[in-house]
Amino acid sequence: MALCGIGLSPSLEGIDKWRLGGNFSTRLMVYRRFNWKPCARAQRRGFAVQCSSSRKVVSEESVQSEASVSVDDESDSGHVIRFNMGDFNILDRVSIGLSGRADEVVFEAIVKDSNSPLHNTKVVLRQLISVQAHRRGRRAIEVLKKLVRRRLMYHSYSMQVHGYVSSHTTSGRSLFTLVHGYHGSFSLRHWLQQADWLPTLEATLALDEESVRKVGDDSIGGPAASRQLRLIRLLMRDLLIGVNYLHSHGLAHTELRLENVHISPVDRHIKVGILGNAADFYEDGPNSSTLDSNMDRRQMMIAFDMRCVGFMMAKMVLRELMDPLIFTKFKSFLTKDITFDVCEQLYNIWICFLNRNSSSGNTGFQILDRNWGAGWNLLSLLLATKPSKRISCLDALRHPFLCGPRWRVDPSIDMIRWGLGSTAVRITEEYIYRQPQRARLAYFVELMEMLNPHSKPKNWLEFLPGKWRMLYCTGRHIGLTLRQPPARILVGYVHLTVTRPSKSNTNLSFTSDISFTVMTGQEWPHDKTGITGKLQINSLFRLMAGRRLYIKEEKTTPGLFSSQSDAQNSLVQKLSGRKWRKAVPFKDTPSSLSVAKLVSGDIELTMSLGHPLNHNVDAAKNIVQEVRTQIPPEMFDLSKFVCGTYVDSRFLVLRGVNGSALLFTRSCES
Repeated sequence: MALCGIGLSPSLEGIDKWRLGGNFSTRLMVYRRFNWKPCARAQRRGFAVQCSSSRKVVSEESVQSEASVSVDDESDSGHVIRFNMGDFNILDRVSIGLSGRADEVVFEAIVKDSNSPLHNTKVVLRQLISVQAHRRGRRAIEVLKKLVRRRLMYHSYSMQVHGYVSSHTTSGRSLFTLVHGYHGSFSLRHWLQQADWLPTLEATLALDEESVRKVGDDSIGGPAASRQLRLIRLLMRDLLIGVNYLHSHGLAHTELRLENVHISPVDRHIKVGILGNAADFYEDGPNSSTLDSNMDRRQMMIAFDMRCVGFMMAKMVLRELMDPLIFTKFKSFLTKDITFDVCEQLYNIWICFLNRNSSSGNTGFQILDRNWGAGWNLLSLLLATKPSKRISCLDALRHPFLCGPRWRVDPSIDMIRWGLGSTAVRITEEYIYRQPQRARLAYFVELMEMLNPHSKPKNWLEFLPGKWRMLYCTGRHIGLTLRQPPARILVGYVHLTVTRPSKSNTNLSFTSDISFTVMTGQEWPHDKTGITGKLQINSLFRLMAGRRLYIKEEKTTPGLFSSQSDAQNSLVQKLSGRKWRKAVPFKDTPSSLSVAKLVSGDIELTMSLGHPLNHNVDAAKNIVQEVRTQIPPEMFDLSKFVCGTYVDSRFLVLRGVNGSALLFTRSCES
């Protein structure tokens, strides 16, 4: 509840003091009742406010004089009604979702004036106490003048401001109360905190086949993931339309949070809250001489709003982020590394923070994984670290994640690259490497190489440095199931770290880190504990420009590389089809592609083992041999890397001397 504790005097003018306590953003209560006794006589006592603010302190008298002038000017506009307190019947309850601040006192009331167009309408009275609160009230009325020209859009997507109540106490102090619309008892945050939030919101929005067509869908019901995805599409599209309505009028909301968003059960629209902190894009007007600075200010404000929309979407999909501690940790992690946009690694980040096996986490991952990981792509664009890379409202409304199956959306080339990499990651996670999965993964890797956005060596020098986690190798796979090795090894992580010692040359340092566990017990199929160890291989490489040739063979003998040949043949057939003609930057299958050629130097190998194996030379030899058998040979002997065929901020593909491809993803581990 926004008001956890409040003490009231017999009249609004006689409010003496109030206190708020507790974490009221996460506390769920239905109503807070209080005793209300109207009184025509104003009480003589003043009031004292307990609040904190980092803003500049302004004298109370100047604010009161400014408020009176501004309000009087607004009263002549015809769009703002000046009320008296006698026009309302004050109710004895305050809804949970009105999110009052520390410098506000919130009441619910019904207009009883029979001459008013709002007769018998339930409204909210928001009494503003502090200097900053008075500014917010005046600002909400100023914004109304700009938006009222398109009144239908304003009523549909914003919490409508009806007017104000201005009065004075006997001590001469001005009291300003904003009168705005009432749109249910809950904010969107409180809806999501309910145990039965999904069916309740479906009933509130009255989802039927007609309503879901607004998002390109033609069905209702189904599994939980489909129902939640359909609902999130509706809420996100409505929210983006409302935010775009503000941006098109030169305004930024600046306070987009779940607590400030309401769902009206009457018109079933998202209301983006009171616009008391809405900021203008142009400080001195759009035609001022400082046009460049205004454009920068506009871009930054739009980017700030879009980041807030991204956080709201993240909380709707993965409800673990509703926990303030998890959300704060996650938010701080997004700005941890500015070398590459960590938001493009949202999948890896979420694995660190959330439990995928939880009920909401599992459903959320299913939602974001659909349509080739379109949800992850939209979130990364909304939460991009650099403001210039964040998506706009209109582009977000056209994104495949927010468009249902009835709407055919032509994905961009960047979206195709994203989908290929994301789908390859999902297949590798299942760890079912039979022939169909292996052929599909090899096929995806070939497609990624065809669509490599960075083929020049200077691009590789920019993107290649960093820590990469190996996902898959198209070469041979040897495990422990059908063998009796001298040492039973369980390989853990396999990382490739690339560093650039100096920016003046093209030399790179490659470090392969392989962690493993030596299982000494007889029950190793069930007990994976043992002695831990680590293998590290270092080598220097020189980066050069090169070409990868595609040799056309009439017949392919079955063997180790038949899956790669099959992948190339299927790739040629796929690229010649109509679907890929727009995506691929060339008409015919090329005979060669630009790659980054890698020339290696000397190799240095070190291994560390736990006690007691660290004193046994023969055991160490067996362990090294077994690790070398299980991992791809390129990770053990780095000189077998001959070229790099794909690189971006998320994925890396390196080719070995035997033609096998190794797929890496950028690691977020510190």
